[in-house]
Amino acid sequence: MEHSSPDMTVEQICTVIDLLNPCIDDHLYVYDFTNDYYYISPHAAERFPIPGTAFHNVIENHRHFVYAPDLAALQTDLNDLIAGRKDFHNMQYRWIDKKGQPVWINCRGYIVHEKNVPHYMIGCINEIGGRQKADDVSGLLGESSLRSYLEDYYAAFPSGYLLRLGLDDFKEINEKFGTEYGDMVLKKTAQCISSCIKPGQMLYRIVADEFVIVDFMGGTVDEACALYVRIRQQLQQFVEDNHYEVVFTISGGILNCADVWEKSYSNIMKISEFALNEAKRNGKNRYKIFTSKDYENFLRKKQITKILRQSILNHFEGFEAYFQPLFHAEDNTLYGAETLMRFHCAELGMISPAEFIPILEETGLIIPAGRWIMRQALACGKKIQRVIPNFQISINVSYIQIMKSDIISEIAAAIEEFEVNPANVVIELTESGLLESDPRFTSLWGSLKSEGIRLALDDFGTGYSNFHYLYELKPDIIKIDRSFTAKALSNEYDYNLLSLMSDMVHHLDLKLCVEGIETEEERIRLQQVGPDYSQGFFFGRPCPYKQFHDDFVAKCSA
Repeated sequence: MEHSSPDMTVEQICTVIDLLNPCIDDHLYVYDFTNDYYYISPHAAERFPIPGTAFHNVIENHRHFVYAPDLAALQTDLNDLIAGRKDFHNMQYRWIDKKGQPVWINCRGYIVHEKNVPHYMIGCINEIGGRQKADDVSGLLGESSLRSYLEDYYAAFPSGYLLRLGLDDFKEINEKFGTEYGDMVLKKTAQCISSCIKPGQMLYRIVADEFVIVDFMGGTVDEACALYVRIRQQLQQFVEDNHYEVVFTISGGILNCADVWEKSYSNIMKISEFALNEAKRNGKNRYKIFTSKDYENFLRKKQITKILRQSILNHFEGFEAYFQPLFHAEDNTLYGAETLMRFHCAELGMISPAEFIPILEETGLIIPAGRWIMRQALACGKKIQRVIPNFQISINVSYIQIMKSDIISEIAAAIEEFEVNPANVVIELTESGLLESDPRFTSLWGSLKSEGIRLALDDFGTGYSNFHYLYELKPDIIKIDRSFTAKALSNEYDYNLLSLMSDMVHHLDLKLCVEGIETEEERIRLQQVGPDYSQGFFFGRPCPYKQFHDDFVAKCSA
């Protein structure tokens, strides 16, 4: 805030400060830039080792009572004020009291100009140590101080960044080594971060294992990224110096202040937490730069999660079972159908399964939704089998369903309830790589297999599957993922690899299904590798039961 043409002289302001001294606990001051002169409330000199109520050589004399690590930042800010590069002073830093103890203070002041030149600064110093104490572990101010700082500074200093840091898996350190050791890690982390920041940057500890660095001095996102890397390297050095007694990492979320549309404290904390959580979700020991697009996706995901949960509670309103035909590759006759889940709602319309199924899996909602689609598949499959007795109905089952529910037992019970021949049911196993060594799954699958139900390994040829699973899981059908099919159609190497896979599958007396066939030319080309079954848009897109019946089942009955 800039004030020109002063109505009061410095001497008059000093008189007012003396008059108000008995009335307020805060310390009033005036700093005369022209004469390098400083005057402060008399009771400040009683509490702190100030050279006196009045003194000259101001910046140099601050060394007597400003906590040494904070002095450089203060000097930088004061020099900017004197040079006219800033017109408002607002800093939280530490003074040393007469007992030698650091005390956090908040110092504010505005500049009065004379003939467009900074003449003096008048302001107020209040001690925040009593109500916003530094925590005993890190020695840093906490969230209430951060709130005050952000609310005071944002209007005056819109450029810069905020870096929110969080130790990865800190809870495990406490559980394994104890809270005392955990406190040591927090203290060392605070020291490492403090050693990396520049004068003028503010550091806070906001929750047990999270820290916030604020730079309102025009710092860039690139500088924030570089700062994060320095901090990570410092912590890695600490781990090495302690002979890897405990290994821990740190993640960071970075906000560019210019990208923050709502500069409220709650919004800043919300989106900085989002950025930090994204860094942790993407593997930890890394940083994530906040973007509004990422946040929009996050909010959409939350919205879809809420809609899905409510739809399930409303008897699966909006869910629908779709069926995609499977054909015998040799003669192009209908063999069966894969049951697929679709979802639509009034708010967002039809939502892609690539978007809502991962949400179902992350939230655990795949358990009730998977149970529902399984029952839909068997109910519709039974109807079709009245027309096509050996019609195969395929049901997708995920790792989460198997490990966190009784889906295997539920499938067996539903097969009996709907009176479906188990030999006409195929379980398509996704994420098989997570299951192949789990003894619980091996046992459960063995009991189903003994009933005649068949197993298909889905997405073979991707990162989730390898040849080892053929031994561990002993599937009946191998499904070649459409991404691998596309590669086989585009280059000779992958085509030859697919041919070799087909030979191997048949030597093991298994069946091969090729997905992703979209044209007649592709069908003819892939026919030469010898698949048993074919699937893809060329044969038919996924569709509701009635359309599937009219387009495929009715033609077979005719």
